[in-house]
Amino acid sequence: MGNLFGKKKATRVTEHDKAVLQLKQQRDKLKQYQKKITLRMENERQLAKQLIKDGKKDKALLLLKKKRYQDQLLDKTENQISNLERMVQDIEFTQIEMKVIEGLKVGNDCLKKMHEMLSIEEVEKIMDETQDAIEYQKQIDEMLAGSLTQEDEEAVLAELEAITQGEADLELPEVPEEDLPEVPEQEPVREKEKVKKPEQEMLAV
Repeated sequence: MGNLFGKKKATRVTEHDKAVLQLKQQRDKLKQYQKKITLRMENERQLAKQLIKDGKKDKALLLLKKKRYQDQLLDKTENQISNLERMVQDIEFTQIEMKVIEGLKVGNDCLKKMHEMLSIEEVEKIMDETQDAIEYQKQIDEMLAGSLTQEDEEAVLAELEAITQGEADLELPEVPEEDLPEVPEQEPVREKEKVKKPEQEMLAV
């Protein structure tokens, strides 16, 4: 069953990941120590109140001095936690910057390869050829537009009309102008009947 879904791809743990993990563990330990000190200080404060009620001011004063010292330790712990969190953020941000730089490097390499495939000289050549073609076409248009007179324009239109009319004449057959012959009312005598009629006349004689 273990091989049914395949093996999980092993993740690569970098030195930065290890450093961030250690810093977070130290931060968590300091926070646990901070909670422990805070709870102890509260207990000692309550105990000092009780000693004062019992008339034991000397012991209460000693506890308050100890509490004051622990309060200073608590401040130092808070500063250390802040430093650790800032360091963790700096490392994580540096990792992001490194990924961005790697992406920029890959992009620059891709651009270099593309530039090698198409050099500046080739681009300039293509642009020059395109510009030459545009100017050449422009000259032809100017020549066609400016070299023909009004008479030439009329001749060109007449030729166009003649070509168009010639195409139409080829497509439609000419209609005869003369009248068609009339159809006779009686059917023409067949050749066989013409031959039989003289033979009958000869037999009668």
